[in-house]
Amino acid sequence: MNKIATTLLLASLVFIGCKSNEKPETFTEKTEKAHQKEIFSIKQAIQFDLKLDFGGQERMDAKFTILTNSTEGVIEFKNGSKIVYNNDKVYYSPTIPNEEAVRFDAFTWGYFFLFPYKLTDPGTIWNPYTNNEKDKDNFNSEKLTFKSGTGDAPDDWYVVYTDIKTNLLAKAAYIVTIGGNKEEAEKNPHAIQYLDYKEIDGVQVATKWVFWGWKEGTGLTDEIGHAALTNIKFVTVDESTFKTDANFKTK
Repeated sequence: MNKIATTLLLASLVFIGCKSNEKPETFTEKTEKAHQKEIFSIKQAIQFDLKLDFGGQERMDAKFTILTNSTEGVIEFKNGSKIVYNNDKVYYSPTIPNEEAVRFDAFTWGYFFLFPYKLTDPGTIWNPYTNNEKDKDNFNSEKLTFKSGTGDAPDDWYVVYTDIKTNLLAKAAYIVTIGGNKEEAEKNPHAIQYLDYKEIDGVQVATKWVFWGWKEGTGLTDEIGHAALTNIKFVTVDESTFKTDANFKTK
């Protein structure tokens, strides 16, 4: 074998060796890549209209404006009232439609929207999940829990499913422990299904949510609600976007 052939052989072996030593992408890396998290993260804020109903009754019809790093957001209702949050502080107009749910509304719906871009936030813990559902071959799935002290409800957990072909978020089962306890919440888990993806400035965004009951080993059970997301766009904001008035309450 001549020197050139030997050199090429050695180079190819080194290349193959390097490739074989590369770590496979994790569940979260694949999902974030599919949702173009890098593009999303360099944008300042995202805005969308959310129309949400449960059991045939309207639950919310409002415009959301949220920083892509999730630290600040505002929800504007049809009657002119607002919910504004800054990290863990929540402020709201006294004319808010549902005062009891202010803190829940401030963080829950925005979190569901931002979920694909928050998979590796501080405090997240990922573990393998054994999916025994009938359609298990259509999804990759893992379970998300949180370190103590993370957010308003660190006892919440999510079983997250991504489409096995696209790695886009398909659905997420979850429990809600805010205002209650984990044991009671686990008796009635729900799931959110992400549908009708559209590309918004290079980023994949689900424009339809469907809410279901959920049972381990069975998966989705009864449909309980749905949401339509429209007028989705990246926007530029300033301090006035999240401004509160003297009559705002805190929660």
